[in-house]
Amino acid sequence: MTKAPQSAPAAPDAPLDNALLARIADALERLAPASPAAPDFTAADAFVWQPAGRRLAPVPRVNRVEMSLLKGIDRMRDILAENTERFARGLPANNALLWGARGMGKSSLVKAVHAATNAGLGRDAGLLKLVEIHREDIESLPDLMALVRGARFRFIVFCDDLSFDTEDTSYKSLKAVLEGGIEGRPDNVILYATSNRRHLLSRDMIENERSTAINPGEAVEEKVSLSDRFGLWLGFHRCSQDEFLAMVEGYAKHFGIPVDAETLRREALEWATTRGSRSGRVAWQYVQDLAGRTGTRLTEKA
Repeated sequence: MTKAPQSAPAAPDAPLDNALLARIADALERLAPASPAAPDFTAADAFVWQPAGRRLAPVPRVNRVEMSLLKGIDRMRDILAENTERFARGLPANNALLWGARGMGKSSLVKAVHAATNAGLGRDAGLLKLVEIHREDIESLPDLMALVRGARFRFIVFCDDLSFDTEDTSYKSLKAVLEGGIEGRPDNVILYATSNRRHLLSRDMIENERSTAINPGEAVEEKVSLSDRFGLWLGFHRCSQDEFLAMVEGYAKHFGIPVDAETLRREALEWATTRGSRSGRVAWQYVQDLAGRTGTRLTEKA
């Protein structure tokens, strides 16, 4: 039997020429996402974190209230101001959770303390930055920490109205940054958060863990421990009538609204009654109405 002739060995692939390789490399580079630009921390004293592009958007003018206009929260103001000043000077300081009644100036206090601390730093003014992170972006906290770690500036990372609901697991990112992660919180970062409730996790969320966990006690303890990782708990409670009137009078005097004391008192109390509550927010809403009726612009005096 004759053997079938064997086919000739295949020729090796021809090498790709340099021009083709260069075109392939250029195409891949165009497809790859662009590297985020290094943030310019000198652009502003306040920023908003945008996780989609790992970008800190500068805020040229912060919507804030002067510290002197925040009435009825003297103790919380002094504690937070002292804690922030220590942090700004490179001394040990605590993360802070500001919790309690709505409209009592929790977020306003954070912004006012940041401005007052920077004003008191003298030649180091501007070294303390305020970075707002939205509640829904908490999972990106590690990326933000990596961006600011090692910078010569110091950062207050601020989250307003922080809380977590059922099926939400992003609180674990916050726990890791506060204390539990292997890298920990950078020395130049502190976290301030506001919430209407002392424990950041809803009762439904805790009860769900209790009913499904092998050890219900341990599951609930893990949930509650999130608030415990804030070294400062500052409670804000509903204000008295005198405190409410002091807020209104302070705003009216600061902005030079032409109104007599008796009319101001009577209208302010009637406004609070129709709203069903007394708070700094309700006081400000009344003052805006009064300023509009009297033709007064609510602008800062020079």
